[in-house]
Amino acid sequence: QVQLVESGGGLVQAGGSLRLSCAATTSIFSINVMGWYRQAPGKQREVVATLTSGGNTNYADSVKGRFTISRDNAKNTVHLQMNSLKPEDTAVYYCNVILTSGIYYWGRGTQVTVSS
Repeated sequence: QVQLVESGGGLVQAGGSLRLSCAATTSIFSINVMGWYRQAPGKQREVVATLTSGGNTNYADSVKGRFTISRDNAKNTVHLQMNSLKPEDTAVYYCNVILTSGIYYWGRGTQVTVSS
């Protein structure tokens, strides 16, 4: 069983920045894909950014140029640097990992609120 512990959410004004972190209780080298998703009230969960073990990244069009996903191998952690935040970025952000075995896990989520 892998646990994902998210941190870094909070309240920020539009134009501000936040950095989300997700620490996994397993070696990062057993993980195939790490990613961040978000779910706004009344909406479906959507992918924000993903990072493969090979270093390939993908971003939702709505966050390209503003968000950056990265990882710290030594700490089994994935980060999401969020700049130029907009009110429409308000959501619960979830960390997701897909192991090399194909099993995937979700974090409990962290709230990000952007005020206008």
